[in-house]
Amino acid sequence: MSVRRDNGVIALEGDCHVEDAERLAALLEAQADPLVDLAQCRHLHGALLQVLLWYRPKITGAPVDPFLRGWIVPILDTHFSKTEARDI
Repeated sequence: MSVRRDNGVIALEGDCHVEDAERLAALLEAQADPLVDLAQCRHLHGALLQVLLWYRPKITGAPVDPFLRGWIVPILDTHFSKTEARDI
Protein backbone atom coordinates (compact mmCIF):
# COMPACT_ATOMS: atom_id res chain seq x y z
CA MET A 1 0.00 0.00 0.00
CA SER A 2 1.39 3.40 -0.95
CA VAL A 3 -0.42 5.35 1.81
CA ARG A 4 0.14 4.21 5.38
CA ARG A 5 0.24 5.62 8.90
CA ASP A 6 3.19 4.77 11.10
CA ASN A 7 3.58 6.27 14.60
CA GLY A 8 1.31 9.19 13.74
CA VAL A 9 3.07 10.01 10.47
CA ILE A 10 1.25 9.44 7.19
CA ALA A 11 3.76 8.16 4.64
CA LEU A 12 3.24 8.30 0.88
CA GLU A 13 5.51 5.72 -0.72
CA GLY A 14 6.30 4.67 -4.26
CA ASP A 15 3.69 5.44 -6.91
CA CYS A 16 0.58 6.95 -5.32
CA HIS A 17 -2.42 6.42 -7.61
CA VAL A 18 -5.95 7.80 -7.72
CA GLU A 19 -7.33 4.89 -5.68
CA ASP A 20 -5.12 6.01 -2.75
CA ALA A 21 -6.84 9.41 -2.45
CA GLU A 22 -9.76 8.19 -0.34
CA ARG A 23 -7.46 6.48 2.17
CA LEU A 24 -5.28 9.59 2.40
CA ALA A 25 -8.32 11.78 3.03
CA ALA A 26 -9.58 9.41 5.75
CA LEU A 27 -6.20 9.37 7.50
CA LEU A 28 -5.89 13.16 7.34
CA GLU A 29 -9.45 13.61 8.59
CA ALA A 30 -8.83 11.31 11.56
CA GLN A 31 -5.68 13.05 12.77
CA ALA A 32 -5.68 16.39 14.62
CA ASP A 33 -2.33 17.77 13.43
CA PRO A 34 -1.27 15.46 10.59
CA LEU A 35 2.29 15.10 9.36
CA VAL A 36 2.84 13.66 5.86
CA ASP A 37 6.19 12.16 4.85
CA LEU A 38 6.92 12.38 1.11
CA ALA A 39 10.52 11.10 1.25
CA GLN A 40 9.69 7.80 -0.48
CA CYS A 41 7.07 9.16 -2.91
CA ARG A 42 7.97 8.67 -6.59
CA HIS A 43 4.67 9.64 -8.22
CA LEU A 44 1.74 11.63 -6.83
CA HIS A 45 -1.56 11.44 -8.70
CA GLY A 46 -3.43 14.74 -8.98
CA ALA A 47 -6.24 13.40 -6.78
CA LEU A 48 -3.83 12.99 -3.87
CA LEU A 49 -2.41 16.45 -4.54
CA GLN A 50 -5.93 17.85 -4.26
CA VAL A 51 -6.44 16.05 -0.94
CA LEU A 52 -3.16 17.46 0.38
CA LEU A 53 -4.08 20.95 -0.81
CA TRP A 54 -7.44 20.71 0.97
CA TYR A 55 -6.16 19.44 4.33
CA ARG A 56 -2.83 21.33 4.31
CA PRO A 57 -0.92 18.91 6.57
CA LYS A 58 2.64 19.57 7.62
CA ILE A 59 5.00 18.04 5.05
CA THR A 60 8.26 16.30 5.86
CA GLY A 61 10.80 14.48 3.72
CA ALA A 62 12.06 15.60 0.33
CA PRO A 63 10.89 13.28 -2.47
CA VAL A 64 13.58 11.86 -4.73
CA ASP A 65 11.58 12.85 -7.81
CA PRO A 66 12.90 16.28 -8.92
CA PHE A 67 9.46 17.49 -10.11
CA LEU A 68 7.78 16.64 -6.81
CA ARG A 69 10.66 18.13 -4.83
CA GLY A 70 11.01 21.30 -6.90
CA TRP A 71 7.42 22.13 -7.83
CA ILE A 72 4.89 20.26 -5.71
CA VAL A 73 6.45 20.41 -2.23
CA PRO A 74 6.80 24.23 -2.37
CA ILE A 75 3.11 24.51 -3.25
CA LEU A 76 2.18 22.24 -0.35
CA ASP A 77 4.48 24.18 1.94
CA THR A 78 2.52 27.43 1.61
CA HIS A 79 0.52 28.29 4.67
CA PHE A 80 -3.00 29.02 3.42
CA SER A 81 -5.86 27.95 5.62
CA LYS A 82 -8.77 26.04 4.04
CA THR A 83 -10.83 29.23 3.98
CA GLU A 84 -8.06 31.28 2.37
CA ALA A 85 -7.46 28.56 -0.25
CA ARG A 86 -11.15 28.59 -1.23
CA ASP A 87 -11.05 32.37 -1.70
CA ILE A 88 -8.20 32.24 -4.22
